[in-house]
Amino acid sequence: MCLAVLALQAVPGIPVLIAANRDEFHARPTLPAAAWPDAPDIHAGRDALAGGTWMGVTRSGRFALVTNFREPGRQIAGAPSRGALVERFLRGGQAPGDYLSALHGRAQDYNGFNLIVGVGGHAWYLSNRDGVPRALPPGVHALSNHLLETPWPKLARTRAAFERVLAQGPQPDLPGLFAALSDRDPAADDELPATGLPLERERLLSSPFIVSPLYGTRSSTVLSLHADGRAQLFEKRYAPDGTQSGETDLRFAWRPGADGR
Repeated sequence: MCLAVLALQAVPGIPVLIAANRDEFHARPTLPAAAWPDAPDIHAGRDALAGGTWMGVTRSGRFALVTNFREPGRQIAGAPSRGALVERFLRGGQAPGDYLSALHGRAQDYNGFNLIVGVGGHAWYLSNRDGVPRALPPGVHALSNHLLETPWPKLARTRAAFERVLAQGPQPDLPGLFAALSDRDPAADDELPATGLPLERERLLSSPFIVSPLYGTRSSTVLSLHADGRAQLFEKRYAPDGTQSGETDLRFAWRPGADGR
């Protein structure tokens, strides 16, 4: 997952709403979003190489997502998969704050990451490049490949589009949310972050939706948990040329009322 906007207790009747893009090498094998055969309560896509996931949700209202931290030249060879951080939270029973507190002491074993974990309408955030875990207040939060709320152009643009969709009515428009995720316009050169990548690469990665033959946006996902117990995880998948190659619409019941402490 490389771009996510999250509304926590900010939409009437929907305590959790997430719109997110996963960017990855097209050659990396991936399974579509589904209920996992070995853990039917988990609804998520799956990394067929390392076995974890970038984003998922359970029938008990647990949800999590991870993004990589962009820092060329600072990579640990053989580091454990960051997708396992999401999977372990979804499979477990720890409260979000407890899970991240336990992880914090060994977070430097991993390459740079941002991790959001939650239950119901409550969530916590941890980056192994930024201090201790912290609870997220109600509202809209945005995350890309730097620290939470870092206003990279792609993030600011997607967050603004997400908030415009929320402002249009009491129930978020699903096509509008996917439209917010499908923006392929790169940022102007004078707005690009300086992360150590060559200028051409910074340009490529500056659009919310990335298209290139080797690396790009593999999927867009909208997750909603409704206060009445309905849940939906809608995933659209894309080919290297940016055309849609498939979609999955998972609808299921979750158990509302978990306090997330």
